[in-house]
Order: sequence, then structure tokens, then C-alpha cells
Amino acid sequence: MNNMNAPKILPWIAKKAGISDELALKLWRRAVSEAEYLTGNSEGAEYWGLAVERFLGIVEDEVGDTPEYTLTPAPRLSWMWHHQSRMSLLSLMAAQNAYRYWQNTWEGMYGQKRAA
Repeated sequence: MNNMNAPKILPWIAKKAGISDELALKLWRRAVSEAEYLTGNSEGAEYWGLAVERFLGIVEDEVGDTPEYTLTPAPRLSWMWHHQSRMSLLSLMAAQNAYRYWQNTWEGMYGQKRAA
């Protein structure tokens, strides 16, 4: 089992979800264990991504048992993780499109010189 430290954002997520720091730490350890089991690794992008995703899902499941009559329902936290993933994918797509544009331009210029 991985004996890593909890992320520094853990208290913020606990506060936003309305749970104690101790419970958040227990849920984090559970998420890390599940991610390690599912990926077979205790490091790497896939492992970390799954650990955070599992943690947010577990927190949401834990908070989902709150009564509906409360004035301030706990927020869904997974949107933050999904948004971050989408933004990083958009950056990669933009870089890939720029590369293809320059590659096509270069091939167009090189192809015209050969024809001349």
C-alpha cells in the first residue's frame, strides 16, 4: 500500500464538502488504495488521475447522504477535476493543430520548389 502524504488541497475539499479533515484523509487513503489496485501502480499520470477522481467520487458519495432540507447543499466537486482534464486536453489539441498547420505549410513550400 502506498504511504504517500495527502494533497495540500484536502482541507479545502473537506471544508467545501462539509466533512472533517480526518474523514477526508480516510477517504483519500481509500481512493489511493483503489487507484493503486486498479492501475497496478503507485505512481504515474494514470494512477494520480484515478486517485483524484476516485477521491472526489467517494467524497460526493459520502456527502450525498445529507438531508435535502439543508440550506447549503454540499457542492459536486468532480466538475473541478473534469474541467482541469478538459483544459489540458485542449492545450494538447491546440499544439497538435499548430504542428499540423506548420507541417502542411512546410510540405506545400517544399513541394512547390520541387515542381519548379
